[in-house]
Amino acid sequence: MVAEHEAKELLRAAGVPVPRGVVVRDMDFAPVAELREPLVLKAYGPEIVHKSDAGAVVLGLSRADVPIEAARMLASGVAAEGFLVEEQAAGGVELIVGLVHDPGFGPVLLAGLGGVWTETLRDTALGLCPISEGDARRMLGSLRGSPVLYGLRGRPGVDVDAVVKLLMTVGGSGGLWERLELGEFEINPVIATESGVVAVDARYLPAGHASNGDQDDVLGEPAGLGAHSEPTDVGPRSEPADFGPLFEPRAVAVVGASTTRPNFGNMFLEFYKAAGIPLVAVHPEAREVGGVPAVPSLAAADVDYALVAVPAERCAQVVREASGVPYVQVMSGGFGEAGRPELERELVAAARAAGTRLLGPNCMGVYCPRGRQTFVGGGIGPAGTVALISQSGGLAGEVIKVGERRGLAFSRVVTVGNAADVTPAELLRWLSADAETRAVGLYLEDPRDGRALYEALAAAPVPVVLLVGGRSAQGQRAAASHTGGLVSDGRIWQALADQTGATLVTSQDDLIGVLAFFQAHGARMADPDSRSGESRGGALVIGPSGGASVLAADAFDRAGVSLGPLPDSALGELRGLGLGAGSSLANPLEVPVGPRSGPDLVQRAVEAIVRHRSYPDVVAHVNVQSFFTYGTRAEPLFEYARALAAAQDALPGTRVTLVTRNGECAPAGVEDEVRAIVAAAGIPVYRTMEAAAVAVAAGGRNGTA
Repeated sequence: MVAEHEAKELLRAAGVPVPRGVVVRDMDFAPVAELREPLVLKAYGPEIVHKSDAGAVVLGLSRADVPIEAARMLASGVAAEGFLVEEQAAGGVELIVGLVHDPGFGPVLLAGLGGVWTETLRDTALGLCPISEGDARRMLGSLRGSPVLYGLRGRPGVDVDAVVKLLMTVGGSGGLWERLELGEFEINPVIATESGVVAVDARYLPAGHASNGDQDDVLGEPAGLGAHSEPTDVGPRSEPADFGPLFEPRAVAVVGASTTRPNFGNMFLEFYKAAGIPLVAVHPEAREVGGVPAVPSLAAADVDYALVAVPAERCAQVVREASGVPYVQVMSGGFGEAGRPELERELVAAARAAGTRLLGPNCMGVYCPRGRQTFVGGGIGPAGTVALISQSGGLAGEVIKVGERRGLAFSRVVTVGNAADVTPAELLRWLSADAETRAVGLYLEDPRDGRALYEALAAAPVPVVLLVGGRSAQGQRAAASHTGGLVSDGRIWQALADQTGATLVTSQDDLIGVLAFFQAHGARMADPDSRSGESRGGALVIGPSGGASVLAADAFDRAGVSLGPLPDSALGELRGLGLGAGSSLANPLEVPVGPRSGPDLVQRAVEAIVRHRSYPDVVAHVNVQSFFTYGTRAEPLFEYARALAAAQDALPGTRVTLVTRNGECAPAGVEDEVRAIVAAAGIPVYRTMEAAAVAVAAGGRNGTA
């Protein structure tokens, strides 16, 4: 632990106000005469981490009290190397500002309510360094206790600009985070008043000196596939990769298919045969495997992409023979994720020696309809504009199949497994510039190179949705500072999304739903002023049943989407349509659906409202079950879908979404037909209000849906 007065010298040199004080050694308290009372006495030493817990701090002292209290501390067993005596700062709002080095994402800034409130309220916000001034103000505004900063119940607020300046000094470009050998650095408390800030206490643990000597103890263990996989750093790539041959190879080789015992290699041979891509098997003896021509080694294969499905111990030797093959995918597991990082390092070194790029290991490969690349059975779907990067091959397969069933069309899907060479960040940078891709989804468990991922997300010109496994990582066990104890894996991912504009979701279903929203509304740009969903009326929800509308309002509120009031100037027109009789005219708007009201009533109501106030999003919901309670005629539901599609065609600046509540009550094929009708107009379909609300919120944050 760096002594407090030394940590404060770092702050003073950076321009951060600290209390006037003197350092006392050998019980010589003569310099204390220069200080103004009241005084604060603090002991320091390598064994003193939390001064309050150790009885190593006393407030409100006179000059005469100081030596008496110092002697008492020593007599009580406080292991003091010396003492810091300071002028006691005036009262104000106590804040905490801290830095901690996360193993995945690097330096992370924390800010929030400090002093005794740090542990009791845990009201803090995070930002990945370097933060911008906008990030600093967002962090402060996100605190539950933020009203005390801006003035509350007649009490004056603090100098928020001074607090922002402090955050920038610590975590902004050129800040302390760049100059420290960072393990943990914390200022707690910072006293904020109307006239500025003062750093009352500071502690600094350089890198390698976190509690128990183990940084993972400070930050909590990362969870998921990569949790036990060590980085395989064998030198950076100097040139950005062209991933074109990865997704659209001229030909593919499969290593590991058997002539006697069908295995994963044989399964992939069948997938590729069905896809119709030029194909060769690699087998040391056979001339053909499963009807596919065979060559004895990768060195003899003229291909752009090779899939390796042999035991982990043999993979490095196979990859060494891949000279001339741009991309090799190792499907096999048993590397870093299985506690054998030495095999993973050997594999990466073999790929570097061969001049090939390595996908995986422990991954399923690539899916790209344009390139006839696939790792899933059942044929290849239509080519589209949605890309996916996934650490899990199984989850990626589910997203492909379920997504295509719901109307998604993929440009590129890639699974990375342990990401020992090709990383999610590298792929995201390439996909962001890919002419065929308009939106990207990511499923990650271990960022592998979190700093590069942060930079790629911040620079991405396309909307990105992020699903993270393992966000409930274990809590911090032995943090040496409050900052270390409050920075958790899940909170860093949320900070990453907040700073980069990515949408962070919590389920596979929401990942698919948000991607469907991006795909459907990609050409409908939102007004930049409407990205928060607050201006231009927010969202308009329209449909039958008051109860469902009330629940819809709750769902959109939880998602952070406002439902702006209906414009007064439209109310007369709505009443002229027969609306409002027996119910209020409000948002959500109750509009009956059925033969008596006519299928185009929803279209006329939406157009009447939008003429008077522009809403970025209109969410129409319908109770599918009600169409089949007294019969099985689907045509009225289809007419409703056509009317909604007409409304979307008439309103190119508005994004229309359909929710088919209780869709499972429809006969087989009805939902598919409804989806097809509205898809032609670019309308996504959801079964629940909650799923639609998450997607609409994502569209509002990105400005494009």
